[in-house]
This record gives sequence, C-alpha cells and structure tokens, in this order.
Amino acid sequence: MIFVGNLLHTIIQIFILLVIVQALLSFVMDPYHPIRQKINQIVDPFLQPIRRVVPPIANLDFSPLILIIILQLVDRYFVSFFF
Repeated sequence: MIFVGNLLHTIIQIFILLVIVQALLSFVMDPYHPIRQKINQIVDPFLQPIRRVVPPIANLDFSPLILIIILQLVDRYFVSFFF
C-alpha cells in the first residue's frame, strides 16, 4: 500500500510540475512549438473543464492555479489514505 501511495504522490507532483511549465511556456514560447504542443496535449484535457466553469478574468487564466490546488488536495487526502 505504501508503494501505491508513493507512486500516486510522485505522479501528482510530476503533473503539477507540467502544469507550471505549461503556464510559464505560454508566456515565452510559440504555441506551435513541438515541446509546448506535447505539454498542452497532456495538460489541456484537465484544464478545459475548469476553463468552462471559471472564465478568464481580465485576460488572466486562473485554471492552472485551480488545477494545482485540486491536485494538492487529491495528493493530501487520497495519498494519506494509503499511508
């Protein structure tokens, strides 16, 4: 059970890192760059439902922040179940 908890924690942390990288790359990298497109393919399916509920405010997209908070909550509560 501890192995499953550690694995889930690691996957969630890597995904949080991908969300942060995707948000930062959106400021500095061309949207058609292959690296950015691959990261968008991974992260966007999780961001789209949040974007439908929370629209951009003053042209700022808060969906990555909300996704990170949700992932942190999942990490805290579900991973603690396995320990």
